[in-house]
Amino acid sequence: MRHLFGWTCIFTMVPIFIICVFVAGKESQAIKGLSTILDEKIPIESVDLAQNSYVYDHEGNLISEITSNQQNRIYVKYENIPEIVKKTYLVSEDQRFFDHIGFDAAGMFRAILINAKSESVEQGGSTITQQLARNVYLNHEQSYNRKLSELLYSYQLEKAFTKDQIFEYYLNAIYFGNGQYGIGTAADYYFNKQIHELHLAELIFISAIPNNPTQYDPVKNYKATKERQERLLQTLYEFGAITAEEQETAIKFPIKLSIKNKVDVQPDYVTYVHHELKQLVAEKEGLKDHNQINTRVNDILSQGVIIYTALESERQNKLVQSMNTYIQSDGIQGAAAVINHHSHQIVALSGGTNYKKFEFNRAFQAYRQPGSSIKPLLDYAPYIDVTGATTKSRINAGRFCSGGYCPKNYSGRNYGMVSLETALKYSYNTAAVRMLHEIGIEKGFSYLAPFDFAKITKQDYHLPAAIGGMMYGISPLELTNAYTTFANNGLYYENHAIVKVTDQTGKTLYEWGENPIRVWKETTNKQMRSLLAAVVSSGTGKKAAMNKSYVGGKTGTSNDYHDLWFAGLTDQYTGVVWVGKDQPANIRGVYERGLHLLIWKEMMK
Repeated sequence: MRHLFGWTCIFTMVPIFIICVFVAGKESQAIKGLSTILDEKIPIESVDLAQNSYVYDHEGNLISEITSNQQNRIYVKYENIPEIVKKTYLVSEDQRFFDHIGFDAAGMFRAILINAKSESVEQGGSTITQQLARNVYLNHEQSYNRKLSELLYSYQLEKAFTKDQIFEYYLNAIYFGNGQYGIGTAADYYFNKQIHELHLAELIFISAIPNNPTQYDPVKNYKATKERQERLLQTLYEFGAITAEEQETAIKFPIKLSIKNKVDVQPDYVTYVHHELKQLVAEKEGLKDHNQINTRVNDILSQGVIIYTALESERQNKLVQSMNTYIQSDGIQGAAAVINHHSHQIVALSGGTNYKKFEFNRAFQAYRQPGSSIKPLLDYAPYIDVTGATTKSRINAGRFCSGGYCPKNYSGRNYGMVSLETALKYSYNTAAVRMLHEIGIEKGFSYLAPFDFAKITKQDYHLPAAIGGMMYGISPLELTNAYTTFANNGLYYENHAIVKVTDQTGKTLYEWGENPIRVWKETTNKQMRSLLAAVVSSGTGKKAAMNKSYVGGKTGTSNDYHDLWFAGLTDQYTGVVWVGKDQPANIRGVYERGLHLLIWKEMMK
């Protein structure tokens, strides 16, 4: 009796609710009407359904589908939803949908009788509008309070939107099991087709699911889903929506599921795309607070945007393969980045061997001692730029001491006066330190300012930095960015993975601008390219040599063989490889095999 009483109360309140709305319009202006109160308490201006966003490589291949709030949804506009699908939900869920004001008294009365008989809340008598309200604003709790809330939200929905709009939202909001939301998503997931490609039998088959997504799960309970499909086909026939022949053909049509897994490949690169998207949105919208940026980006991704990137999938695959092939020792890791220095775009990244999405990405999150790979940026280019020296100019590679700091050459020997070319290609430490000392530490570091190295601080402004002695160091991606300057006549361009972000109509929402900065003179750059080429042709980087119109670079090794680097460029690409252990340790055996050089050569081919 308690259930009968509860449902009778709800049923009784419906006409009272309608009368209140009518009377409210005639009330004194001094008293707020019910409709006004509802507008204040339940303002509904839009129905926001989270949609999938997509990431594409530079050839237009999908590499990642991004779902928001664990709701996989491919939104379909009302005019693109097959008419038979609309008729199916009308005849099975809400036959008076286009006539009622959001709730159906007759339907609720039927629910009273059924629930009273079972002494439980077995049937709600909810309209399509009420179901939309429940899915978007409420929950699925079977209670009288929730039912009353449904009435209020439904009334507001009917005031705010047309029937077609409400129907469109509903068909995109309902749950189809297995994490799939909306009729378009169900077509994609269960049959790997777009909704307009489905046969009548397939359309009704997936339309059977939302009534009870657990009971009618096509993957686990195919038979039950098929039986409900046939009942729906019978109902459609009885209402004249399909012919007897169409019904019979649909019943006999073979239903073959083709489950489509979410596309999510290239984890190293996609992880960075998520990171860069935050930078892009923060810059364009002037956001600085970390939480505010995350909230805004999540909101953007839930709107169903398309992120176009510069990823060269074939090069990325080669890089990942090389990393996993060459680095197989326990505890040893690697990272790499490749940039097309003509387009100023990041085309490949490795966050580490056997990398998994959103793990610690060494390409841009690991800061390590750069060793001698810093010399071209901090010592040689500034020295040439300030003094006008050339590759043939002489520098003392003999013993050097200043303030108690006395660096040694790798061999332990002193070489006296040598050319800049000889000093760089054999990586003489005393010559590099002497260059920084002669131009001044502050002056040398001023040349690094345009690169905006995140972890370089004033504490690094000392002579040991000339050969990579820094407190935190730099990341592989940062070093790659900086080395692109050698490919652009001394101009530094910021390099990015994201080409642009658009909405689903193709309208550009975000894209990077270009603001090149001159770091050193063109004449300096010409000398530097010659020096870097000598390193590869006849110096410490010979294992990186390949048949290209230009190849140049610089090796780097930190103290006790903790970090191995090779940074270099060809005619079109700039790339950096780092090899080491996450907890720094000696890896001299890897150094002697030159794995970092071999990986670089493979990824740059």
